Amino acid sequence: MAQYDYIIIGAGAAGLMLADAMGKEGFFRDKRILLLDRDPKLTNDRTWCFWEKGAGDFDGILHRSWDQIFFGGKGFSRRMGITPYTYKMVRGIDFYRLYLERIKAYPNITFVHATVTRVEEHSQAVEVSTTIENYTAFQVFNSIFNFKDITGQRTYPVLQQHFIGWFVQTKSPVFLLDTATFMDFSIPQEGNTRFMYVLPFSRTHALVEYTLFSEFTLPEEVYENAIQRYLSEQLNVDEYKVLAKERGSIPMTCYPFWQRDSKKVVHIGTAGGWAKPSTGFTFRNTSKKTAALVKHMKAHKSLVSFSGKNRFWWYDLLLLDILYKHNEKGGLVFEALFRRRKPRLLLKFLDEETSFWEDLKVISACPKRMFMQALIARLFSQAPDK
Repeated sequence: MAQYDYIIIGAGAAGLMLADAMGKEGFFRDKRILLLDRDPKLTNDRTWCFWEKGAGDFDGILHRSWDQIFFGGKGFSRRMGITPYTYKMVRGIDFYRLYLERIKAYPNITFVHATVTRVEEHSQAVEVSTTIENYTAFQVFNSIFNFKDITGQRTYPVLQQHFIGWFVQTKSPVFLLDTATFMDFSIPQEGNTRFMYVLPFSRTHALVEYTLFSEFTLPEEVYENAIQRYLSEQLNVDEYKVLAKERGSIPMTCYPFWQRDSKKVVHIGTAGGWAKPSTGFTFRNTSKKTAALVKHMKAHKSLVSFSGKNRFWWYDLLLLDILYKHNEKGGLVFEALFRRRKPRLLLKFLDEETSFWEDLKVISACPKRMFMQALIARLFSQAPDK
């Protein structure tokens, strides 16, 4: 049984970022690190988007970026500049190629393609069983997410950000090249929080995505019919080709994932609650969490003390309580925010980088009655009733 100092389970964004961060740090140079994933990461299986100020670590692999966003609602719609932020997109395949090349250059990191079947913690080490062989390590970072882990409880509401997107090529130019459609709630809500999301790559090429914040996913044809209607009725596009498709589901919950962590096993990525509960954005938060985790380890701190609640966790919890009980009101909340506050303040708030006074400025723009009701309900009960 091969022995390692650290095992990282999963070569997604969190696993690769952590492996790279550890590989480049002299602190870990004499440590043996194993990275496990069943997938060799040779396909473009996803896209990640995020916003940041100025140049960033991922600029070399950006597929596209935008300086303006469009927000659409029932009573308010506007195209807005987001300076000093830029909205950026990274393709999965470009990220995998870059990070796998980096990891190959670290002599102390081994990447093995295998399916993990069990993780068992013992007094002195952690045993990780795979379809190839078993391994042991002193500490394990696990990014395997199982939706069942969070649906067996009622204290914290669990929604999903679920979507299907089409990469379309149109015959005539219809897309605004410098503007990403961040959220367009002008479409029928049908009792849920539903919006369109459009990322233009040229005047005739874009990702058009139908997204919901709700408890359950829908049949595939519901998403695709909605995309067809949006192209035809909203964008006046009748002739187009679907070049590729993507689909996904991201958990939206304030469930305290870190309660499952120990001194030897810590969960990372979506499995560690690194997806922003109120929006589902994960990529930049994962980058920030990775840097913080490495710093935490270099300070010889226990893994158990790495994660916990902050004030933004409470803000997200109230919004999720509202969306869980009144799922059709998500559009009203976001429309109130974008109508009353500048997008750069909202993006800063969603990045959890605002001061407390800036928090109050954002919160005061929300529909007050529903948030007060959610706060009172949370203070006197453990979870919202539908």
